[in-house]
Amino acid sequence: MFIYRRRLVVLTGLALIAVFAAFRPTDADAMISGQPTDRVLRVYSNNIENLVLNNADGTCTRVSGTDHLRSMLVDDAGQTGTSGVVAPDLLIVQQVRGIGQAQAYADQLSAMFGLPVGTYKALVAWDDPEPWGGSHKCSDQSLGDLKKKQTNGIIYNTGRLSLAADDISAYWSAGWLKPGMAYNGGAGCTLYKPPNSDSGTTYQYKWKRTSAIAARFTIKATGTTVFAATMHLPEENSANACAGDGNTGINGTGIHIGADATRLINASTIRIVGIDANRRNIPSTTLSAQGMTGYGTAATHGASKIDYLFVQGAVQPSPIDYTVSSTKSNHRALYAFISF
Repeated sequence: MFIYRRRLVVLTGLALIAVFAAFRPTDADAMISGQPTDRVLRVYSNNIENLVLNNADGTCTRVSGTDHLRSMLVDDAGQTGTSGVVAPDLLIVQQVRGIGQAQAYADQLSAMFGLPVGTYKALVAWDDPEPWGGSHKCSDQSLGDLKKKQTNGIIYNTGRLSLAADDISAYWSAGWLKPGMAYNGGAGCTLYKPPNSDSGTTYQYKWKRTSAIAARFTIKATGTTVFAATMHLPEENSANACAGDGNTGINGTGIHIGADATRLINASTIRIVGIDANRRNIPSTTLSAQGMTGYGTAATHGASKIDYLFVQGAVQPSPIDYTVSSTKSNHRALYAFISF
């Protein structure tokens, strides 16, 4: 009788182990109601180009938010479109039309993972920036018109991240070398905003596309603080690095972080900056003084690398060098999966 009871206890224990194993989330499918339950922060950065692709022949193609997201979101092996793709936590984006497009994009992301509308929320530097420019290199002007309003934003998962009202930075402006000015090692640099922005009505509001914004989030499960910033520097930064009046930026890259954003970054454990810098060969150590390292070395725009993702945190290795080549944008997305 004693032997029988002992075997029963052992079998019961094995059965319980099997039950728990069946319900334990795996790395590839760690979800409850569409939300990840593992301790990994999934971050992406991309210039989404107003969801309008410029083609080599002068035509343009409109892309849906859902198609763009499917082309960008990856599993742990760096592959898109698999069952192992988990709902992201932060999307750092450049070149959206305003809060309307950014929130619609966020809602499409919620729908992809079967989450309620509003699960993902958007922050933008400008809610409704004024249009600027001409054709935007689209032979179909109606598509070119879709690119005339440009701002930068951050989309975050409210199921995983909280955000206090005073943890959103005021926007800060990029710098540039105004046409006709001599660079002189940065002496000719100025802030790219009125009265030092483009002349003429066609490009009057172009400067708004380079307004940066940052926020400090808290991971609900652990209380870990997360700084995220989105930046887009002017095309002129390619030839002459400028971050403001007489300022060439951090290590001569044209990058700088605004005073209000600096307050937030200094109070954050995990730190993330996504940027279309319009400049090649920016070292991965550029933001080392802020504790961050750059990830991804592959080209992001044609044959050039001009987009960057800097992170302070335990970033997991990437089998594809942190750069998603299939992204449906003229810019390839960067990503980082960060353990916390």
